[in-house]
Amino acid sequence: MSFAALRNVALVAHVDHGKTTLVDALLRTTGVFSAHQAVVDRVMDSNDQERERGITILAKHASVRWKDYKINIIDTPGHADFGGEVERILRMADGALLLVDAAEGALPQTRFVLGKSIELGMPVIVVINKIDRKDARPDEALTETFDLFCDLGASDEQTDFPTIYAIGKDGIAKRALTDEATDLSALFETIVERVPAPSEPVDAPLQILVHNTVHDEYIGKVAIGRVRAGRVERNQQVMLLGAEKNIQAKVSNLFTFEKMERVVSDGAFAGDIIALSGIDAVEIGDTLADPANPVALPRIEVEEPTIRVRFLINSSPFAGQSGKFVTSRHLRDRL
Repeated sequence: MSFAALRNVALVAHVDHGKTTLVDALLRTTGVFSAHQAVVDRVMDSNDQERERGITILAKHASVRWKDYKINIIDTPGHADFGGEVERILRMADGALLLVDAAEGALPQTRFVLGKSIELGMPVIVVINKIDRKDARPDEALTETFDLFCDLGASDEQTDFPTIYAIGKDGIAKRALTDEATDLSALFETIVERVPAPSEPVDAPLQILVHNTVHDEYIGKVAIGRVRAGRVERNQQVMLLGAEKNIQAKVSNLFTFEKMERVVSDGAFAGDIIALSGIDAVEIGDTLADPANPVALPRIEVEEPTIRVRFLINSSPFAGQSGKFVTSRHLRDRL
């Protein structure tokens, strides 16, 4: 597979706008599941809490084959409470699909996830989802989304986004509301056309930026990241460039993503998303580099969770009448 046939795309949306359901449809359309195979809904939501609450908490990775292309799909959390996860994972992608509910339009968390995509300068494909709802208003939802792009300071190229209209649960996507469609071909075509192929140098010394870590009960700590330069192979010696110290390490197991699974791989090139094990000391933001040329990549800077509180003078006409103890010296008694 050549660079030109690879696409890395993230799905971002306000919570419950149909991201994971659309991923289910993408997987079914590309034959990830056989016709007789029983598949649970929201297959990318892998833990019980996610399925129970109907939200995505941790980023999930899958890969589909469409025609001659390999498309790595990253399903990100839609809730602002998991913003750090969104911000980290977006950096693995070259483009984003922004899902907007045709009835609800752009909501506060739509602003949050879109803002992160725009900050990274990536192209965005807008998918107006759930156009089959009785209260759907796709034209207004699209206008709200365009206004949101402008409010967030998107570039001219980013505001010239392509639009896809979809019914995620039925696996239907089309470029215009009046088009006839029976599958997701329009969405796949748009991804291939508008999301750029990776441009990292294959012949350069190895550099891998670690975006996430997970635990596997059989092989221990697994680092997930993107190969930023060079080539990595199984059993290869690498230099772990951490926040505080550098150590020599060995890649015991190397995986790429195929369909819904991590598949053992002998090697991966720059631009691909990989998982590897054997390096227990690895942390998010670390760089795995060629020992002969250990150059660290900039560490991932994630916005820290914050709580904002404003203390103001009570200007209500009922000020001073809300309780028996209203002065500061009586505050303890009042509480």
